[in-house]
Amino acid sequence: MRYKKEFIQFLASCGVLKFGEFTLKSGRKAPYFLNAGEYKTGEQIKKLGEFYADCIVDNNLSVDTLFGPAYKGIPLAISAVIALYEKYNINCNFCFDRKEVKDHGEGGIFVGKELHDKEKVVIIEDVITSGKALLEVLPKLKSSANVDIRGMVVTVDRMEKALTSDKSAIQMAYDDYGIKIYPIITILDIIKALKDNSIAGKEYIPAIEKYLNEYGVM
Repeated sequence: MRYKKEFIQFLASCGVLKFGEFTLKSGRKAPYFLNAGEYKTGEQIKKLGEFYADCIVDNNLSVDTLFGPAYKGIPLAISAVIALYEKYNINCNFCFDRKEVKDHGEGGIFVGKELHDKEKVVIIEDVITSGKALLEVLPKLKSSANVDIRGMVVTVDRMEKALTSDKSAIQMAYDDYGIKIYPIITILDIIKALKDNSIAGKEYIPAIEKYLNEYGVM
């Protein structure tokens, strides 16, 4: 799919996708890293939202409301909901949570669309590493209404084992919570882009493949 290749080129041009040696939060030494903190401009966040919209449409996700978990998920959900309308003429709602419940004014824990039973919700996030974000957000959503969570869209599936399991974080999310994760790209897409010279860094392919042989889930 063309948007996957374009997305990888976009990540590289923004400086989000990096190659080298990086110590991850897990303690693993990885030959590549994605740093969402490199997104800085209106042009970048607008384009990022379009890739989320592409993934939603490509996977035929029927959605009433995009939900962005605080804090990183908030701009992602808003940019994606705008892109769905502008690019695909799909006019859906957005909603995000507060870290602390507001005890004045309108009160509550959510901002944006008020959720209702059977409302089709898609969660928009940056990455999923351990499933901790889902563990935190699902009780909030379900306490608000009996929503129908159609899935979670993330930027990349690293396709590697979780720290406490031989399953990937995406596999664990489905097994533990019944939530299907839809990545815009996978690490295999990145390797393919390196091999066909769509992005610079071909020399890192052996290190990435070695890393996946040790930690990968295929």
